Amino acid sequence: MSTPLAEPLVPRKRPTQERSKKKFSAMLAAARDLLTEVGFESLTCEEIASRAEVPIGTLYQYFANKYVIVCELDRQDTVGVREELAAFASEIPSLEWPHLLEKFLDHLAALWRDDPSRRAVWLAVQSTPATRATASENERVLADQVAKILAPLTPTQRTRREMMSQVLVHTAYSVLSFSVQDGHDHDQSVDELKRMLAGYLLLEETTAED
Repeated sequence: MSTPLAEPLVPRKRPTQERSKKKFSAMLAAARDLLTEVGFESLTCEEIASRAEVPIGTLYQYFANKYVIVCELDRQDTVGVREELAAFASEIPSLEWPHLLEKFLDHLAALWRDDPSRRAVWLAVQSTPATRATASENERVLADQVAKILAPLTPTQRTRREMMSQVLVHTAYSVLSFSVQDGHDHDQSVDELKRMLAGYLLLEETTAED
C-alpha cells in the first residue's frame, strides 16, 4: 500500500497591495539571509520577523511556520531558473541542445557558487515529507519546461520524457549541492555533471536514430 503524498506547503495568503508586498519580500529576504547564516535548525520565525522589522503577527498572517517560508524561498529560486531557461531556449535552437545544456549548466553553477543561499534553501526543503513534496512540485514545474526543450531530441519517447526531465533536474540540483560543499572542487564537479547529462541525452538521441 503506497504512502499518501504530503500536501505542498504554501503561504496562507499572498499580498495584493504594494505595502504588503514590500513586507512579504522583506520577510523572505530576511529568512534567506538568516538561513545562510545560522542554518535551518536554528532558523526561527521570531528572528525572521525581527530581522525584517515586522511584528511576528504580520509574519504569521502569511506563513504558518518556517517550513512554509523555506518552501516559498525554493519557489522563488525555481521561478528565477525558469525565466533563465526560457531565455536560453529562445536563444539557442533545440537542435543545438549540447550548447544549450552546457550554457545553462554554467549559469546554474555560477548561481550556486556565488549565492550560498541556493544550497541552504535546497537542503532546508529536504528536511520533512511536506517540504520535500513542495520542492518536488517546484522541480516538476521546471522539469515540464525541460521536457518541452527535449521534445525534438526524444520524438519516440513521449511517455518517458516526463521522467527523463525530472531525473535531469534533480540530478543537476543534487550535484550542484555537492559541488559547493567544503573540500569539493566546484569546477570539476560541474564538468562531471555536464558529461553525465550530455552522455545521457546523447545515448537517448542515438537510440532514437537506431
